[in-house]
Amino acid sequence: MALDLHRCAVTGDPGDLLLTRVYPAPLRTSRTAFQRDRERIVQSRAFRRLAGKTQVFTSRASDHFRSRLTHTIEVAQIARAAASELGLNEDLAETLALVHDIGHPPFGHAGERALDRCLTRHGRRFDHNVHALRIVEHFEQRYAAHRGLNLTLGVREGIIKHSRDYNVEQHPELAAYLLDERPPLEAQLIDLADEIAYLTADLDDGVESGLLEIGHIREHVDILGRCYRMVEKEHAGVDEKYLFNEALQLMQNVLTDDLIATTRENAIAIGAESLADIRRHPMRLAVFSPQAEAERLQEKRYLYDMLYTCEPLETEHDKAEQVVTALFDYWINDPEELPMSHFDAVENEGLARVVADYIAGMTDTFILQQYAQIKRAVRF
Repeated sequence: MALDLHRCAVTGDPGDLLLTRVYPAPLRTSRTAFQRDRERIVQSRAFRRLAGKTQVFTSRASDHFRSRLTHTIEVAQIARAAASELGLNEDLAETLALVHDIGHPPFGHAGERALDRCLTRHGRRFDHNVHALRIVEHFEQRYAAHRGLNLTLGVREGIIKHSRDYNVEQHPELAAYLLDERPPLEAQLIDLADEIAYLTADLDDGVESGLLEIGHIREHVDILGRCYRMVEKEHAGVDEKYLFNEALQLMQNVLTDDLIATTRENAIAIGAESLADIRRHPMRLAVFSPQAEAERLQEKRYLYDMLYTCEPLETEHDKAEQVVTALFDYWINDPEELPMSHFDAVENEGLARVVADYIAGMTDTFILQQYAQIKRAVRF
């Protein structure tokens, strides 16, 4: 049996700093602290809104395309499986996967780019990780005694650090999140579980949309082509679409197994025997092997060239950015048109941030409704 890394896991034992919350919370012996955080996230309004937010496609009608919510569930499956195989804290890994996209605005990355450009004009930036932290710490209101979800430090740290490192000089507001240390392995796994999920799903949705062809993918994406040949040998004569589905599943398994094996090998190579060893190491240990990383980059370039920037999606993205920018400018110029709950926050947060926060919380459907209503009243 392969050596697991339970000694390097977040223990969840009483007294663990990562279990601390900003506000006291009653103990629940039937559930761990991270299980309780998972439930708080799943029951939040921001989590439910992920069902109405774009993953790749903004306007192409299909009930089968991934939303942010279904993508999030797929990431959680991969993250929990990897954490289990490595002997890490499965509850923490799953919780971080479920919350990792909660800060994304409508229209996917197109909406995020537009919001960031709008804020840059006002000396601010939009970062979906930082916004996610503000959601769970401030915007969600479910408790009588305080704002926010009152999540553990371990989950809040993972929200900030799962996909990138921050430094305290540029982000003094994040100083409480151990910015001079690497995140636990449970958090490090999330970014690559995310990659595995969308590399698989975006090929699937691309073919479903008619924008990608299976034969072309097989020729230009090495890992998918290799997996397709393997399942074709086992299922000769089966329809191409079913072989493609099998190949996608195999590719996901290959990448997940590689992440598990490489993470384990890296931790063993540095002699890691505790979480402190993981935190002190100058580099993240949860990575792909060189071959898998090269294949990941090749597929990512393929998706960028053939799907994300293809003319039909570019048209959708241009429209999305137009909608976000127009609404941002509308409320900047006429802030009294904001909902009262947001207008009241302007004095403390600044108008540009409040407008961005309002837009970031919208679903694709709601922002289009707002755009249509305002467009009737004001000529953009």
